[in-house]
Amino acid sequence: MTPPTPIRTQVAIVGAGPAGLMLSHLLSSAGIESVAVDLRSRREIEETQRAGILEQGSVDLLVETGVSDRVHRDGYRHGGIELAFGGASHRIDFEGLVGAAAQLYPQTDVFIDLADARARDGADVRFGVTDVGVGDLTSERPVLRFTDAEGVAHEVRADFLVGTDGSRSLCRREVPEQERTQYFREYPFAWFGILAEAPPSAPELIYNHSPRGFALISQRTETLQRMYFQCDPAADVGDWSDDRIWSELQARVGHNGHVLQEGPITSRTVLPFRSFVQEPMHHGRLVLAGDAAHTVPPTGAKGLNLALADVRVLAEELERAVAQRSTEPLATYSERALGRVWKAQHFSYWMTTMLHTLPEATPFDVRRQEGELASLTGSPSGSAYLAEGYTGWPGQR
Repeated sequence: MTPPTPIRTQVAIVGAGPAGLMLSHLLSSAGIESVAVDLRSRREIEETQRAGILEQGSVDLLVETGVSDRVHRDGYRHGGIELAFGGASHRIDFEGLVGAAAQLYPQTDVFIDLADARARDGADVRFGVTDVGVGDLTSERPVLRFTDAEGVAHEVRADFLVGTDGSRSLCRREVPEQERTQYFREYPFAWFGILAEAPPSAPELIYNHSPRGFALISQRTETLQRMYFQCDPAADVGDWSDDRIWSELQARVGHNGHVLQEGPITSRTVLPFRSFVQEPMHHGRLVLAGDAAHTVPPTGAKGLNLALADVRVLAEELERAVAQRSTEPLATYSERALGRVWKAQHFSYWMTTMLHTLPEATPFDVRRQEGELASLTGSPSGSAYLAEGYTGWPGQR
């Protein structure tokens, strides 16, 4: 049996999605070497449709670090959102309230920009690997093992290991049970998401509350639109024809005076809702970032933004850790990151429970939600609170 090819680096990264690639990019800018691997091929990641709302700080990070100018050129700047309820629609003016905006720019494009930037800079990024494993996490030289796309086995010895390998993280599972605390909530509804070939139905996102349940009207391009409606987590996409989907969406948004542009539906999927946090976000010389450490419901558009915020902080603390040859900065990273994570958990939970109809909801519950939404939209302070959370909190952009 051929022994694995040895590799020595400073930081080994498991997961080469947006979080892992951004971390590799930031570390490189600080003169720190890294190796990043991912089970998926680059094409597979590029073709996976994911959320596309970036906070102001995420846009700034892509631009200021030289990853993307395309985010401004091809993205759509949204200065607010519509909250539709009680038979009317109300705009939350982000720019007027807090001087910030959100950017509609699909996660697939964020990944493409980062992958292109890493290839341009000659980074060591391996896609389509197999047999991934990590070990020796509390030693001075933790190990990452994998087999590359050509079938060659490798053993990477690094100063630090980072798990940015998503919500089913293998790195997270390596943290002993007695060394971690996990917080979890599962919600009694999901989103039925579609991609449709149609022109935009509105210039900005519509968050729609109705007695029939929640709906979100989003966009992708001038000809491709993303929309969601609240459904049972056990819903079968095969039970929903195009006509049935459009009828349901039109009924929900029509309650508040909107009419949707329709077209052929090219993709449909059911997205379960979960909240999860693991504390701390480090163990030995292993650190976790993004979905490997936490997940949020998609209502507040926080998942990708939290991942990018994590690695921005992590890059700073890893720079200190490498210079000091110490694990103490990893604990600092965990503390700093978790402060934002729990704010985002609250914001996502609040948006979710305010807008969605619980399965056992009574007419009182629906009217109470409308009262909460009316209080929010009728108060500059309430609207500013939403605007701050949605665009990224002041001081954390």
